[in-house]
Amino acid sequence: MTTTAVSTQIRPCIVFNDRCEEAIKLYVSLFPNSKVVTLVRSETEAPIAKGKVLNAVFQLDGREYTAFDGGPSFSFAEGFSLMVSCETQAEVDKYWSKLTADGGEEGPCGWLKDKFGLSWQIIPSVLGQMLTDSKSGDSGAAMQAMLKMKKLDIEQLQRAYRGR
Repeated sequence: MTTTAVSTQIRPCIVFNDRCEEAIKLYVSLFPNSKVVTLVRSETEAPIAKGKVLNAVFQLDGREYTAFDGGPSFSFAEGFSLMVSCETQAEVDKYWSKLTADGGEEGPCGWLKDKFGLSWQIIPSVLGQMLTDSKSGDSGAAMQAMLKMKKLDIEQLQRAYRGR
C-alpha cells in the first residue's frame, strides 16, 4: 500500500485594516532576502473594496507571510509582533528609525509600532545571552538597563552586564 505524503505549511497571516500593499512594500524594502511573491487585488466591491489587497504572499528574510486588507473590523494587538534580531547597533538604529518613521511609535524595551500599527521588537542578538547567562555577567543589571530604554543600546547593555 502506497501512501502519499501531505505537505502542511504554517505561515503567519497579517490582516491589515487598510494599506496592506504599502506595508508589504515597506517591509520588503527594509530586509535582505525579501520579496513580494504574489499580490492579488479585489476586482469587486465585496468582500473588500475594489483595488484593495485580497491576498498577498511575501517573504521577509526568506520567511513567508500572507496578508490582506480586512477592513475596519481588524486591528493589531500587542500579543503579536515581528522580532528582528540584529548583530550590530547600526542595524538596530536602521530598523528602529525606518519602522518608527512617518507616524510609528516608540515603545519600551526594544518594542515599537510601525505606522500601520504592527508591533515589532528590534533586539540585539546578544540580548538573550545577557539576560540568561548570569555566570558570565550581571543579568539583573542588564535587565534593569533594558527596562529604562526604548531603542536598545548594545553598548549600554553590555556595560551593565559587565558591571561597569
